[in-house]
Amino acid sequence: MTIEAVIFDIGNVLIEWQPERYYDRVIGRDRREQLFATVDLHGMNERLDMGEGFRDVIYETADAYPDFRDEIRRWHDNWIELAHPVIPHSVKLLRVLRAKGVPVFALTNFGVESYAYAQTQFDFLNEFDHEYVSGQMKVTKPSPQIFAMVEEHSGLPPEALLFADDRAANITAARVRGWHAHLFENPQGWADELVAHGLLSKDEAVA
Repeated sequence: MTIEAVIFDIGNVLIEWQPERYYDRVIGRDRREQLFATVDLHGMNERLDMGEGFRDVIYETADAYPDFRDEIRRWHDNWIELAHPVIPHSVKLLRVLRAKGVPVFALTNFGVESYAYAQTQFDFLNEFDHEYVSGQMKVTKPSPQIFAMVEEHSGLPPEALLFADDRAANITAARVRGWHAHLFENPQGWADELVAHGLLSKDEAVA
């Protein structure tokens, strides 16, 4: 079946998301390793992805670990510095697809408030035909439910969807439902996948 919509994850597909790298830069690797060994910051972030309050969750966590209070609050106060840099080739692919009339969706584990903030900082996040944001949907990848919700809302069958994500578990979950799915490791690999599906020419897919 012809691909009728292309679906982008955001973190590590359109925007790099490597919080450890940010903390290494601002507090040093040793302190960062202590922080991440003591506090489940990724678990904290999963609460945001499920729709809990951005500041509330982070500041609550910070108060629970006074030795690391300032560092934890940075996850909120300096969040945009964690969500950097943009992956330009991926952004170009998104825009070329849309210019050709291919519907492009986002499917992302992202908090409600942090996503709204990111949209003010990254113009391409306002260019999707539709965005499926876990914090709004109250369910995260790789739950089968979130993929079913995309199918239901879009009205498209699984075999008409092509999805890129950087996490193997999410790719597996999408494929189980019958989606075409690409494990994103670099933008060139994703570009090649789009060419292979006949969605872009080689010239259109170059960086």
